[in-house]
Amino acid sequence: MSRYVFITGGVVSSLGKGLASAALGALLQARGFTVRLRKLDPYLNVDPGTMSPFEHGEVFVTDDGAETDLDLGHYERFTGVSARATDSVSSGRIYSNVLEKERRGDYLGKTIQVIPHVTNEIKDFLNIGDGEVDFQLCEIGGTVGDIEGLPFFEAIRQFAQERPRGQCIFMHLTLLPYLAASGELKTKPTQHSVKELRSIGIAPDVLVCRSEHPIPETERAKIALFCNVRPDAVIPAYDLKSIYEAPLAYHRVGLDQAVLDAFGISPAPKPNLARWEDVMDRLNHAEGEVRVAIVGKYTRLEDAYKSIAEALTHGGMANRVRVRAQWIDSEIFEAKDPGPYLEGFHAILVPGGFGERGTEGKIRAAQFARERKIPYLGICLGMQMAVIEAARNLAGLGDAGSEEFDAEAGAKRFTPVVYHLKEWVQGNHTVRRSAADAKGGTMRLGAYTAQLTPGSHVADIYGGTTIEERHRHRYEVDIRYRDKLEACGLRFSGMSPDGRLPEIVEVEGHPWFIGVQFHPELKSKPFAPHPLFADFVRAAVEVSRLV
Repeated sequence: MSRYVFITGGVVSSLGKGLASAALGALLQARGFTVRLRKLDPYLNVDPGTMSPFEHGEVFVTDDGAETDLDLGHYERFTGVSARATDSVSSGRIYSNVLEKERRGDYLGKTIQVIPHVTNEIKDFLNIGDGEVDFQLCEIGGTVGDIEGLPFFEAIRQFAQERPRGQCIFMHLTLLPYLAASGELKTKPTQHSVKELRSIGIAPDVLVCRSEHPIPETERAKIALFCNVRPDAVIPAYDLKSIYEAPLAYHRVGLDQAVLDAFGISPAPKPNLARWEDVMDRLNHAEGEVRVAIVGKYTRLEDAYKSIAEALTHGGMANRVRVRAQWIDSEIFEAKDPGPYLEGFHAILVPGGFGERGTEGKIRAAQFARERKIPYLGICLGMQMAVIEAARNLAGLGDAGSEEFDAEAGAKRFTPVVYHLKEWVQGNHTVRRSAADAKGGTMRLGAYTAQLTPGSHVADIYGGTTIEERHRHRYEVDIRYRDKLEACGLRFSGMSPDGRLPEIVEVEGHPWFIGVQFHPELKSKPFAPHPLFADFVRAAVEVSRLV
């Protein structure tokens, strides 16, 4: 039977529950325990797949094709444990499941209510995988007091009551604001947050207090007294220069020990933190710096490309250099020379996105990188824009475009080098989609295998010819134009096993120009950088030495 840690938040949002959960998972692993991290989100969307990146940030995709909250990316990056569809659930999914059961008659005519039917559905979710690992860390999205989160708080209260004593604890993350005028840290918001939590039957065992200033022992003792928590379970959480400091920082202030003490695990196994000490050594002792331009559509919110930013950092660690990423809105040079904006960078990365806005700027960025021999990595839409650029400027298809940007492709307004993918093989069956399908969950999602051409650049980078990467797209490069494009030097070096879907392209004779249809950033970790990002940064380092 697994032990459960429920992580809640109070006072304000965006305090770092996901990071605290991920760091705790890493620390428990360092002590020899197995962990699984999960996220329960109160919003009514079934999943974040249809949300705008400006609304929600990045959508993190799992191997089994779930579109999830970006916190699952933190969980994977800190623990190396691959997330699953059953590691993420929303109010929308819970209510949808309940209503489907009601329509089928599963409730035998009963009146459907939040208690017990909705809370039972949440508890059924929590029971998935029970016993598979030593600890399940379950983060509840939002803050205590949010009306949409009440069923989740009630469910975890019931769940803890129904388990054997000592199998569940609650960890609450709050904020200690600092009033500069009086020079004081104020504990009252934390007291009220805990009072709100206790009013619904949950008493925190561990309090994690975010603060921009040191928390005096007198204030920690005050918090412990008024919140009914042991003094050594009041854990300070200070701002860090890098999120990868979190495991070591939380260990220094005793988070993992407080959690083990709450479970009565004594003596606790000693932690082996060598992995995280090496990560911080690579971060703090960089031997150089490279500048990378990220030419994207959602640059006003960096969380929209969170995994890409972290994967670049990991690539820097692999090469012991610091990566200075600059976000550039692709719209600003849609109709002008990108040179003034891209000069001085050692590499260019064009990430994914949806819709036509900013795509001409991405095409110009790909052309600039190809012609100037600057390392280029195109991801998903970034690969498609590189193919369209080559079709227009190398293969003589001046009207090359994508069906995504013009609904009248059938009218032959352009050559659809990129088309709407309506059929593909998934496992042992064929998936079929149409443009009229609902948007949510209908893309090509999750891990798929690709076969690499022996001797190609990507085969050398991966060190093999069979790979498996995660996808999230509904448009695909048309294989019918392969011969024409390869004749011009754009090599299709990665294909789906059936040879129908292009997975990777690279420009022959270029120092480093690769486009991939999948999202390699989703599998990169600080202690295991993705090979594409590690080699992309290496190529940027080579350029930096030449300028």
